[in-house]
Amino acid sequence: MAGTQTPGSESGPAPGPASGADEAAPQPSARSPDTITFEQIRERAYELWERNHRPEGFEIEFWLLAERELRKERDRQKAEAAPAAPRSDPPPA
Repeated sequence: MAGTQTPGSESGPAPGPASGADEAAPQPSARSPDTITFEQIRERAYELWERNHRPEGFEIEFWLLAERELRKERDRQKAEAAPAAPRSDPPPA
């Protein structure tokens, strides 16, 4: 593989992007409680992959499915936690 280092040839940290864009990017100090983390998605995608008998070549599909499931769960929890909004339109006569 081109550009990889062997374990004995490490001379320091791996070089980052040439532009240094990652260094200037603001880092979130705290995530909101409804943020879905990379780790949560990874774990769910792995569970889905295992449940489907570990097929090869479907990494992206399982990742996207995991994201979708987690978003739906989060949205459902938000909807259940939010009080029912009062209806402003009068009942039909």
